[in-house]
Amino acid sequence: MKYLSRYFGPRLLANLYIAIDAVIANKVRSLLTALGIIFGVAAVIAMLAIGNGAQQEILNQIKLVGVNNIVVKPIVEQTEEKLNEQASGKKEKKKFSPGLTIRDVHSIKSTIPGLARVSPEIILNTNVIRNGIRRSAKLVGVEPSYFEIYDFQLAEGSMFNTEHLRVGAPVCIIGSSLKSRFFPTESAIGKNIKVGPHWLTIIGVTRERLVSQNSISKLGIRDFNMDIYAPLQAVLIRYENRDLITTEALRLANMRSQGFIILSEGETEESEAERKNYHQLDRLVIQVDETAKLQATAEIMSRMLTRKHYEVVDFEIEIPELLLKQQQRTNDIFNYVLGAIAGISLLVGGIGIMNIMLASVLERIKEIGLRLSIGAQKSDVVQQFLFESVMISVSGGIIGVVLGVTLAYLVSVFAEIPTIITLASIALSFGVAATVGLIFGIAPARRAASQDPIASLRYE
Repeated sequence: MKYLSRYFGPRLLANLYIAIDAVIANKVRSLLTALGIIFGVAAVIAMLAIGNGAQQEILNQIKLVGVNNIVVKPIVEQTEEKLNEQASGKKEKKKFSPGLTIRDVHSIKSTIPGLARVSPEIILNTNVIRNGIRRSAKLVGVEPSYFEIYDFQLAEGSMFNTEHLRVGAPVCIIGSSLKSRFFPTESAIGKNIKVGPHWLTIIGVTRERLVSQNSISKLGIRDFNMDIYAPLQAVLIRYENRDLITTEALRLANMRSQGFIILSEGETEESEAERKNYHQLDRLVIQVDETAKLQATAEIMSRMLTRKHYEVVDFEIEIPELLLKQQQRTNDIFNYVLGAIAGISLLVGGIGIMNIMLASVLERIKEIGLRLSIGAQKSDVVQQFLFESVMISVSGGIIGVVLGVTLAYLVSVFAEIPTIITLASIALSFGVAATVGLIFGIAPARRAASQDPIASLRYE
């Protein structure tokens, strides 16, 4: 106490004590006055927590789809031709297209400048069997550039080497979830696992990749931890190469052109779609070295593939990063609106403090006059009322911080919306609350200090 008196000065400390007594004596009124500050601070913290959570989720999604990526996906059903047929009433003969193939990859690499990496992919539904345990999974034929684009790390083992890629060696890299299921207590490196009709030797295990259900549904991505990765050439040689012309392929193509393909017994629509798929590749990801080149590169690629596919639009091009950044921009605008609303709440709370403090001045005119008549200076009265308004706003800020953190937690738990509470958001909202109390307390404090002591003592 002596230290406080020496540091702040006896007059200032005395004014602080008087302000504390005044606030405590009117606890209910002080709490009601602080409600605007409480809800304003809580709204700011909860809003910033939701905004930070949304931004972090978008950043995680960008990491999942890769940075500066252009994704080319094949279209099996040529819906544009169907629409043209319906509009014209005529059945037009379908044009031939070789589909998305390795030849397209070579053309893109040799023709388009400014590419960092190109990753062709073949994705097959299959079953994995070992020691009597059977599990459905995805076999993904890739090249090492795939792991670089998506920033995949290996928990153990090694990557495909040049010889594996050249000869299509029967090797694979499995996801962490498959490792936990088939090799829970032992190392998977060097072990054999049956993938579909063939046995593959495991040379690596990917590090676990956390993927939320929200990201899976929004981005249309798989659970990478359940995938099996094999060299692209190994999948083409040992499993399926849709670019090869076979008697069965010609028969299906002829039936498809005449509209005679019928589901066989036990065949699902998904398996029918796989049978109709004439594209050698199921996905092609191109990484551009500069973000500014994304749009132009995508347009050039679209024109080139359209020409190589004989004007058949059997592919679609997406730029996930631009879509996600647009979503982030929308979220930022939404956060600004919420911030403005929360700021208005704090402003209304400050006006409420000023109104109550002005009313308090009228109620305590005799008290003010008495203080001035026994030797208090006008600065003492100003300090007293400023202390009161700041105390109300600061206490409201503290309650608001607790309420805001609680609201953010409840939103995260019950609404399943990710929220991130930062120290900066708490400091910002609390600092604004204290500043509001100080600014809106100046007018009542000056009003109180301007009272005439004699007239105040006679006031009824």
